[in-house]
Amino acid sequence: MGKLKVGIIGCGNISAIYMKNIPTFSQLELSACADLDVNRAKARAEEFGIEKAYSVSELLADPSIQIVINLTIPAAHAEVCLQVLEAGKHVYVEKPLAVTREEGRAILEKAQSKGLLVGSAPDTFLGGGIQTCRKLIEDGWIGTPIAGTAFMMSRGHEFWHPDPEFYYQQGGGPMFDMGPYYLTALVALLGPIRRVTGSAGISYPERTITSEKKRGQKIQVEVPTHVAGVLDFHSGAIATLVTSFDISGGTNLPNIEIYGSKASLRVPDPNTFGGPVYIRKHGGDWEPIPLTHGYTENCRGLGVAAMAQAILDGDTRAHRANGQLAYHVLEAMHGFHDASSEGKHYLMHSSCEKPAPLEAYSVL
Repeated sequence: MGKLKVGIIGCGNISAIYMKNIPTFSQLELSACADLDVNRAKARAEEFGIEKAYSVSELLADPSIQIVINLTIPAAHAEVCLQVLEAGKHVYVEKPLAVTREEGRAILEKAQSKGLLVGSAPDTFLGGGIQTCRKLIEDGWIGTPIAGTAFMMSRGHEFWHPDPEFYYQQGGGPMFDMGPYYLTALVALLGPIRRVTGSAGISYPERTITSEKKRGQKIQVEVPTHVAGVLDFHSGAIATLVTSFDISGGTNLPNIEIYGSKASLRVPDPNTFGGPVYIRKHGGDWEPIPLTHGYTENCRGLGVAAMAQAILDGDTRAHRANGQLAYHVLEAMHGFHDASSEGKHYLMHSSCEKPAPLEAYSVL
């Protein structure tokens, strides 16, 4: 099997897991990394044995690089993606696809005009946990899916992240930070979304950083930090999604549950690749279900491998964490905020294919 050469732009916190995992996929060869701070790129290259440490422009000019993984901050996602595509390379970007819908559409249009692929995190829905849930639904274990609930309740990131400001600026907030995991999982399980509505607010206009190295610094909050939404799917199912950075006392709410005509399904944390998975039938209690699929550890980069496989095979169906799915999720996230500010449902303009399920214990 051939390999596609990969370059990574952005050598911050999240880059380590990609640099660790990418060389483990048979389709991928990690040959370069780049950052605005070239010294940081050099440090990452030395740490992970990467051949080339570049500036961003040097990486884009390297004709041997075929796929670029864009790990910059959300505000830079669109600009970097467009530069990558203009350079004639496929691009895979960390979530979200972009900050605005206009930017997201521009990325997809540029890729189409260039005959290139766009991929986007999250790829956790390809892991053993959610793929097992998908198989249970499609095998009829819960009957017809009727409804779902999803909760991401946290107290924010300023107590642990060394540079947490961007979580509270445009492109941040709990919906744009964690919503992609939950929405992508719901679309993978229930299909595309027809409309959304919701309420959104800023509970604490100012936050204090308590992590090192910026302990004591203040953050002025620009985006909603508590977003409660309702989703209507084309399938007829209705789901509730709440994302929050304002829950200081914690909660026992489940991450995701899907309710069917025969049984209920408890879906694992969509920010992970594994389980546990539980089923509850009428009159019974929650029962654990063994996972039917692999990729249960932190396999970030799995979506890049699937994209590379699609390129090698000429089979776009294999490209599951694709740009259309990411744009659909991006539009839904904005839709919650629009619905809250305008006081009415937001009708989705985009759609996407429900990603094809993986075969049980298939290996990419």
